[in-house]
Amino acid sequence: MPESIVLLSGGMDSSTVLAIAKSKGHDVVALTFDYGQRHRRELESAMKVAAKIGVKEHIIIPLDLGKYLRSALTQRGMHVPQGRSEEEIGSGIPDTYVPSRNIIFLSIASSIAESRGAGNVFIAVNAVDFSGYPDCTPEFLDAFGNVMSVGTKAGREGAPIKIEAPLLKMSKAEIVKEAVRLGVPLELTWSCYLGGKKACGRCDSCKLRLKGFEQAGIKDPIEYEVRT
Repeated sequence: MPESIVLLSGGMDSSTVLAIAKSKGHDVVALTFDYGQRHRRELESAMKVAAKIGVKEHIIIPLDLGKYLRSALTQRGMHVPQGRSEEEIGSGIPDTYVPSRNIIFLSIASSIAESRGAGNVFIAVNAVDFSGYPDCTPEFLDAFGNVMSVGTKAGREGAPIKIEAPLLKMSKAEIVKEAVRLGVPLELTWSCYLGGKKACGRCDSCKLRLKGFEQAGIKDPIEYEVRT
């Protein structure tokens, strides 16, 4: 099977997608972006997960975007929302939205895929238990797929890069169960928007992750400041 590029942030979802791609026999190249995040915990987790699960190659690309993209995930002066209710999460677009992040990441991943002759790019977007980001929706993926068809040599020659999003319509509980089934080293993953010694347990990402583990009836192996 030809190579496939898997976007790996180091979080639970992208680590699960990496394991899914491996389980399907794909020759996996993990791709991680150091784009100016407010902490490096996810990057450290991405390296550990890639090594543990095993990949053909792990590419880490530095992108100095943090100073240019206005987001609570890149600007330390911005507040990361915490303690939001389940109804509030996903009801709007929070300050943790990074403008065009998945457009940028998928564009670079697809360029690398086309250059290497890889047929697929895997991304861990989810449109069920998520924070309302517009670049994590079926509509976005369909539109990007159309771009791959008309805007690349591979597409014009009838073999466009295929964007795979296996978690798109799964709940967080379903993702947790799939991760456990595939033996994902969940203790190595990091989903918290903050970079402390322990996950905060209060930000949207922590609350969604904890909800998934609770509904799956499985204990989250990472430590939290609070488990809400």
